[in-house]
Amino acid sequence: MFCSEKKLREVERIVKANDREYNEKFQYADNRIHTSKYNILTFLPINLFEQFQRVANAYFLCLLILQLIPEISSLTWFTTIVPLVLVITMTAVKDATDDYFRHKSDNQVNNRQSEVLINSKLQNEKWMNVKVGDIIKLENNQFVAADLLLLSSSEPHGLCYVETAELDGETNLKVRHALSVTSELGADISRLAGFDGPDTKLMQNSGKTKFKRTSIDRLMNTLVLWIFGFLICLGIILAIGNSIWESQTGDQFRTFLFWNEGEKSSVFSGFLTFWSYIIILNTVVPISLYVSVEVIRLGHSYFINWDRKMYYSRKAIPAVARTTTLNEELGQIEYIFSDKTGTLTQNIMTFKRCSINGRIYGEVHDDLDQKTEITQEKEPVDFSVKSQADREFQFFDHNLMESIKMGDPKVHEFLRLLALCHTVMSEENSAVRNPEGQIKLYSKGADTILFEKLHPSNEVLLSLTSDHLSEFAGEGLRTLAIAYRDLDDKYFKEWHKMLEDANAATEERDERIAGLYEEIERDLMLLGATAVEDKLQEGVIETVTSLSLANIKIWVLTGDKQETAINIGYACNMLTDDMNDVFVIAGNNAVEVREELRKAKQNLFGQNRNFSNGHVVCEKKQQLELDSIVEETITGDYALIINGHSLAHALESDVKNDLLELACMCKTVICCRVTPLQKAQVVELVKKYRNAVTLAIGDGANDVSMIKSAHIGVGISGQEGLQAVLASDYSFAQFRYLQRLLLVHGRWSYFRMCKFLCYFFYKNFAFTLVHFWFGFFCGFSAQTVYDQWFITLFNIVYTSLPVLAMGIFDQDVSDQNSVDCPQLYKPGQLNLLFNKRKFFICVLHGIYTSLVLFFIPYGAFYNVAGEDGQHIADYQSFAVTMATSLVIVVSVQIALDTSYWTFINHVFIWGSIAIYFSILFTMHSNGIFGIFPNQFPFVGNARHSLTQKCIWLVILLTTVASVMPVVAFRFLKVDLYPTLSDQIRRWQKAQKKARPPSSRRPRTRRSSSRRSGYAFAHQEGYGELITSGKNMRAKNPPPTSGLEKTHYNSTSWIENLCKKTTDTVSSFSQDKTVKL
Repeated sequence: MFCSEKKLREVERIVKANDREYNEKFQYADNRIHTSKYNILTFLPINLFEQFQRVANAYFLCLLILQLIPEISSLTWFTTIVPLVLVITMTAVKDATDDYFRHKSDNQVNNRQSEVLINSKLQNEKWMNVKVGDIIKLENNQFVAADLLLLSSSEPHGLCYVETAELDGETNLKVRHALSVTSELGADISRLAGFDGPDTKLMQNSGKTKFKRTSIDRLMNTLVLWIFGFLICLGIILAIGNSIWESQTGDQFRTFLFWNEGEKSSVFSGFLTFWSYIIILNTVVPISLYVSVEVIRLGHSYFINWDRKMYYSRKAIPAVARTTTLNEELGQIEYIFSDKTGTLTQNIMTFKRCSINGRIYGEVHDDLDQKTEITQEKEPVDFSVKSQADREFQFFDHNLMESIKMGDPKVHEFLRLLALCHTVMSEENSAVRNPEGQIKLYSKGADTILFEKLHPSNEVLLSLTSDHLSEFAGEGLRTLAIAYRDLDDKYFKEWHKMLEDANAATEERDERIAGLYEEIERDLMLLGATAVEDKLQEGVIETVTSLSLANIKIWVLTGDKQETAINIGYACNMLTDDMNDVFVIAGNNAVEVREELRKAKQNLFGQNRNFSNGHVVCEKKQQLELDSIVEETITGDYALIINGHSLAHALESDVKNDLLELACMCKTVICCRVTPLQKAQVVELVKKYRNAVTLAIGDGANDVSMIKSAHIGVGISGQEGLQAVLASDYSFAQFRYLQRLLLVHGRWSYFRMCKFLCYFFYKNFAFTLVHFWFGFFCGFSAQTVYDQWFITLFNIVYTSLPVLAMGIFDQDVSDQNSVDCPQLYKPGQLNLLFNKRKFFICVLHGIYTSLVLFFIPYGAFYNVAGEDGQHIADYQSFAVTMATSLVIVVSVQIALDTSYWTFINHVFIWGSIAIYFSILFTMHSNGIFGIFPNQFPFVGNARHSLTQKCIWLVILLTTVASVMPVVAFRFLKVDLYPTLSDQIRRWQKAQKKARPPSSRRPRTRRSSSRRSGYAFAHQEGYGELITSGKNMRAKNPPPTSGLEKTHYNSTSWIENLCKKTTDTVSSFSQDKTVKL
């Protein structure tokens, strides 16, 4: 198992039951599950290796080595090792904590108990100790410890029922048959372990977890490389200056420095100076940037975990941020790929209607035999006569009970089939013998499959049942066809003997079994069809509408049939009657699919555009610019619907770009009858060619590949196990929480991270470049301006906490306004708050501040005497004045940058200034100088300098000159060109002043916002309107869709929401142009 060589693929596995000694010869994997990365022995070396793969950490390690060379270092080693050790330690603690929870999760699984047959008796054994070949006893509702081979069962005929929700998301039970040679043993033995641990189907299907990085992470790595280049350029400039100075002026000082003539050339001096300045200016490369980013992300993750508005109280399920590295990307989502069943819907199936022998049961009619709505006043069928009836089940058509009481044979056969085939929704076959001794084959499944197996005599009933199925699907109900076949006793015995032979075969076993089942499943007699309803989750419509207003496109990827998928689109408001057109792609081959895509594009773009052949022939940037121009030229709303077999052809290399171009121009895309692999392929297609941030959300194991492929994966803690949650980056219980995750937490995280980065780069350039200007006045001697202790503590003590507080707590508008005005989300999609342009602006701001910090004190100190008549232009007084000015300037700047003040912000900002002065006077005191005279040479300087009024006037002038241009620029920008967030923030302040502190605005409920709680109906009671076809659009019906749509009431809550949003933006704008 621990062999480094890659395991060869197994063709067969030889196992002896209950013989561990024999099976151990083959060195099969044990049943222990490992998802952790480290153990006690490997943590330190592996973690250090991983950390020093980061460019910044490796760079500072090299700097530390350079600082140990006396000829080139004017800084002591502790100025680099202190922040480096701090960063590495904090990162190591975070990694160790994450891995601890992985170990904890692994131990919970590995220590589960199972009963194993050892030494002829059952013994309790931990899962991790189960071996290949062990015989295990399983009881009802127990978890399965490994991939098992069923030997026998206490159920008749060696049957058992397994729930595979952890594998494929299906909650209905699967039937498994014991081996024919061991099935008669009954409950004596149970199951044989065949595949353990990493070899199990669950671990094999979980796929490989991809390392996800945000766009800001990638941008930061690029910027750090640019800063490296900038640092080298500064070093070269100063090295050249040193060489020139040494050749022209430096020889006049060699007598004082005890240099011999020719001992040190100017070129060699410049070479050493280059490395010296690389060490001095190293703070322009932010070593603490990465650890600060991780701390901020951790804080944002806790905010998500602690959000009570994302807590599902019915099942006590909180929202969970399962990763801490992707929070700001939640504020940049452009495409959402959503599963349907269990994600948009509740995945709780309710029996609604059925068609039996050409008659529909489940409808309610009035005295004139006209179909009417089902209201709360309507009395449901009384099933109390049956003791085993579900008390919560309601059925309103009394005709079904009457047919049962009258002994209708077709109705009895129909219900018997449903009872014997286990659940209403499973697709299954059962062969049973009735009391009269007759053998019947009961079968139910998708109509597209089952109808092909019917006897020709079913033609009339088939036509009638197909109409009923279309009606059911048009109302959004999920359907299955029901059929049976009478089997001859002799024929069944011969067939069953052939099935046993096929099961025992070693070659072509699966093909032979499939052929036998295909043979018996023919000439079926149609009974009818079932129609069940999957209710829509609460808040889905509101969430979809709000995300659409935020310019987020939602694609539904589902395995359901086309009619059901389309109706869920209408129910969720993804599809509306106001759309200009709905394109349906249903081609059966690549040629048909390509032609349908071309026709749809022609209808969408018009005849004036020349289409490419589907190949990408231009640069990515040019393609993106072309796509944005095309999107702006599209007027109206369009939707694209494509089924699975057409999608398979559309994803081919010569067609997929036509598909992508058309799909991205549409407001809504629905892919139906798709496989888990196709879900992942669609996500990858958008990621690769659109350069857009994607999010995938699902609840079942069949969504895992899609969740792992997207930039952000969200798992719903629903009815289908925990596989989607375990593979996700974020999880919660209801789809509606996605609105708050993106529009509040995602937008805030992006906003905070961008402000943090802008300020971080600004303060580092302002702090470091003072050395560059000083180099021109010190003979390029690599002398530092500041005290070495100030250089060490500036980033990790004096300025670390204020910027962390801003990065964790700051917010431009409240959470409620973030939800009420989804347009605030767009700056993140457009990447406006931090990009290369913003970076250069921060660099220029830092350069300007460094110029002010250096030259105002330099000019003020030039040839000036102090109040006591003594000269104050000494190096140490100059250094203290600049250091104090720098701390005050960057503190005032972050106070100006802070939009949302908390107690923590006040303590951190003003407390950092107080800490600076405390440390400054301590390090410049006589006492510490007496203890460490070599480490603290600035004895008494702080007390001497900061007691003079002129020094404080210089500090004040420097602060004002640094800050006032920024204040003036921001004031004019907010007044003349306010952004939407500026206007809302101004409105918030006005509302806060106008509202009395004790009063609270009551929440009003809109009477027009009432909507159906069902997944496939716009409002309750519109069944007659749907089936009548009166609501169909007369012009330009969607080709081949066959849809019947319901329209929305003109006073629906959706229109109210859109109107409310528009009115809100208008009130914020106050007749000024809104610029995002």
